[in-house]
Amino acid sequence: MVTRPRPILSVEKLCIEREGAVILRDVNWRVERGEHWVILGVNGSGKTSLLSALTGYLMPTSGDISVLGETYGKSDWCELRKKIGLVSSSIRQMMAEDEPALETVASGKSAMIDFWGRVTRTEKTQALNLLRQAECEYLAERPWRVLSQGERQRVLIARALMAKPRVLILDEPCAGLDPAAREHFLQFIQRLGAQKNAPALIFVTHHVEEIMPMFSHVLLLKEGRRLAAGEKAAVMTSKKLSRTFNARMQLLRAGRRFGLKVD
Repeated sequence: MVTRPRPILSVEKLCIEREGAVILRDVNWRVERGEHWVILGVNGSGKTSLLSALTGYLMPTSGDISVLGETYGKSDWCELRKKIGLVSSSIRQMMAEDEPALETVASGKSAMIDFWGRVTRTEKTQALNLLRQAECEYLAERPWRVLSQGERQRVLIARALMAKPRVLILDEPCAGLDPAAREHFLQFIQRLGAQKNAPALIFVTHHVEEIMPMFSHVLLLKEGRRLAAGEKAAVMTSKKLSRTFNARMQLLRAGRRFGLKVD
């Protein structure tokens, strides 16, 4: 009998209720090895709450979340969180203005904001390697306040990789980028996801044009429920996207990229 490998991430019957309001209801989702996912949904669909639950900041009302077979509430919460890297606007806003990019990356090893300790030689080497991997090694000594939006996103990705996560969540990482900077950043994400030992990427967005070819699967959320989940070719249809965004839409294809036309 062949034993099925443990999924990277498993969400089973996840429900979240707060003050009588249902935020997520019976969400089931699995991320297997070798998969990269996109999460699509309108504001209020439950995307942020799902991410907060995945990273241990929002306790479920019921259901289970497991990373590599270890379940929140049954395993060491602090250690389990390190296996899921997160890049989001909330983290971006908490960075110290004078902190050099190298220290920002090094702080990711312990998930510490506003790093105050001394960076060891080993940590410095690791941080420089990750800045190189993020294609921004030249930023090592530059303080946070002078970095562009795109540069900050790359530094935060390097920071998230410092803890060697098995899952890397990118929460609307293109927000605030101009068209040229956005496309450069998306091409970087494409290269990152294509690397041999890349973590499983989970890319949260409202925009189908940001879905790069290396993303293999899509999760659609609507009103706190899973509308659809699976391989990109099966989920990305005009009918399903129209239901997701509450409007009649036509899915367009340009090569290996997508676009939407609202009827």
